[in-house]
Amino acid sequence: MAQFAKSSFPHAAYAALRPSYPRSLYDTVLNYHHSPRNICIDLGSGHGLIARSLATCFSQVIGTDPSCGMVQQARSSTPNAEYPNVSYQEAVAESMPFLNDQSVDMIVSGQAAHWFDPAPFFHEMKRVVRKGGTLALWCYKDHVFVDSPNATQVLNDYAYGDDENLLGPYWQQPGRSRVQNLLRDLQPPETEWEDIQRVEYEPGTHGPRSGEGTMFLSKKMSLGDCMNYIRTWSSFHGWLEKHPESIRREDGGNGDVIDEMLDEMVKFEPKWQGDPEIKGKEVDIEWGTGLLLARRR
Repeated sequence: MAQFAKSSFPHAAYAALRPSYPRSLYDTVLNYHHSPRNICIDLGSGHGLIARSLATCFSQVIGTDPSCGMVQQARSSTPNAEYPNVSYQEAVAESMPFLNDQSVDMIVSGQAAHWFDPAPFFHEMKRVVRKGGTLALWCYKDHVFVDSPNATQVLNDYAYGDDENLLGPYWQQPGRSRVQNLLRDLQPPETEWEDIQRVEYEPGTHGPRSGEGTMFLSKKMSLGDCMNYIRTWSSFHGWLEKHPESIRREDGGNGDVIDEMLDEMVKFEPKWQGDPEIKGKEVDIEWGTGLLLARRR
């Protein structure tokens, strides 16, 4: 989480390149929800994507984020004339003193719950969520090139290799391992929560929808955009702090670790070879996802 809070983090690029969530995911969450629809809290709101998407479903939506830069990005992306019932607060999920006891109908969090400290987080959820209210946490892990298994293997090697010249050493833990495990490490206390459900998807590499489970996130992207998306990863920004002399080729440098990774992908993926405009090549990708649903007793 520390990387996202830094003023040097590219909050606008994060907003532009990160995947958006389909209506099917929101419908899954809303169909599970039985409580009134007065107040919804979006934890780790980032640039406000989820808060805006749920604005028509609740009387009031409040997005929270510990990063001042993210809160500023969310506010600038959420015009009051269009979203009069959406607001944002700089706050951590484990402490929200601006909320009254049992005042919240739904808590949601997309791609942020892996940062939470479980014990104080669930203590705060017990305090603020009304009886019968909903907790919905979801995450997505690394994307898969569904038609290109060799490129997917190169991505995995670069993302988690132990060498300091790769990205592996720069993930913040235990957060990243929780994402890789699709939030299975987060266990709502059964004395406080009931009807606990998990909806998961593991992508395959035999074409679109060749994975197992319920797929929510997929996209057709150019390889150039895909590489720039990887540059929004917190591990890349940790790597960049360690290698400040490395400048990507697009900016006139000799290349960074992402340029090198794409070179390796092309080397091992025959279908990608011989294309002089390789960064413009469009590829199908899918993300592994985990959705945790729970109802307050």
